[in-house]
Amino acid sequence: MTTANEFDLNGLPIFIALVEAGSFTKAAERLGCTKTRVSLQIRQLETRLGVTLFLRTTRRVQLTQAGEALYHQCHPLLTDLQGALASAASDTQQLHGELRITAPEDYAAEVLSGAVVAFSRLHPALHIELRSGDQVSDMVQDGIDLAFRLGWLKDSTLRARRIGTFQQHVMAAPDYLERHGTPCHPKALEDHAWIAFTPLKAPLTWTFQRRDERHEVQMRAGLAANSTASLVALMVAGGGLSVMPDMTAAPEIAAGRLVRVLEEWTLPEAGVYAVYPPGRHVTAKARAFMTFFDARLHGVP
Repeated sequence: MTTANEFDLNGLPIFIALVEAGSFTKAAERLGCTKTRVSLQIRQLETRLGVTLFLRTTRRVQLTQAGEALYHQCHPLLTDLQGALASAASDTQQLHGELRITAPEDYAAEVLSGAVVAFSRLHPALHIELRSGDQVSDMVQDGIDLAFRLGWLKDSTLRARRIGTFQQHVMAAPDYLERHGTPCHPKALEDHAWIAFTPLKAPLTWTFQRRDERHEVQMRAGLAANSTASLVALMVAGGGLSVMPDMTAAPEIAAGRLVRVLEEWTLPEAGVYAVYPPGRHVTAKARAFMTFFDARLHGVP
């Protein structure tokens, strides 16, 4: 077995990519190399360590106990090292090329857009594309460097960092409430028109809490929307009630187009996440933008 001083660390990123991809073919695609190279590097890593890291089958690879332990110990260390190198590179080099960022419509418009413009002024040679949409995209396939996602992450393989939280409120147009009445209890929502926001995993099931009381309500939706803009438009037109993040609801409330109902009741707090593609090095551009964005979020000039 190779001693620590003689150990070659080049195989570790390939090892981590194989764990996250689940197959030699997919790992090679993510790394931009051949499947043979991935297999050779893993074999050499196992030889140096003197342990078997994977159980191979014709379709997948499965981590052994030793492989699982190595992954959990090395993955955060390697991520931190890549971040330090990327930060050092961004401090000494002019950023150039392309930076692709994606986020939900409301977050892109109300939170990210100002930061993107300010960051682009600091790096005029960098082309930044801000893609907004409520449908979750495949980051690897679409070439996304950095994604912002709201709510609860469904994909456990993503490298994500929680950067904030937000509250969710039940909203409706004043005109709708005048015609159909204002619900005073979550159970009353079952008798109201509901607009489902389809990007959510369970757009019809909501859990409300008021002190020690907890109620899960199953809605019936006659209308549905797949984007924030469409959801707001349907609600303002009096199509029914729905749930909106506080950041999206605030301007609608201020303009008098929507009002909050069931104010004594709370919905589960949701998270805001910065997400990096799985199985890839985080680019210096993405690291630099997140450092800049973090400073803005915390009020650092």
